Amino acid sequence: MRPGIHPEYRLVVFRDRATDTLFLTRSTAIASKNVVWEDGNTYPLIDVEISSAGHPFYTGTARAVDTAGRIERFQRRYGRPATARG
Repeated sequence: MRPGIHPEYRLVVFRDRATDTLFLTRSTAIASKNVVWEDGNTYPLIDVEISSAGHPFYTGTARAVDTAGRIERFQRRYGRPATARG
């Protein structure tokens, strides 16, 4: 790797705004705020709108979509497509 062309890869804290959960991980993202972590060190802070802590898929609160009902309603409304005769 050539020196001087890559962004700095460092420890960064991400905060999920929906659940107010903090994650310490590595990133090259640039932050304008800082936060003091549990270990007493100060790290850059990046706010995100949603993460695995609050996303319905990861928390198990995802809803199942009734696609069968949608298909039946479409077929009732517009009829069944014509089948090819051979």
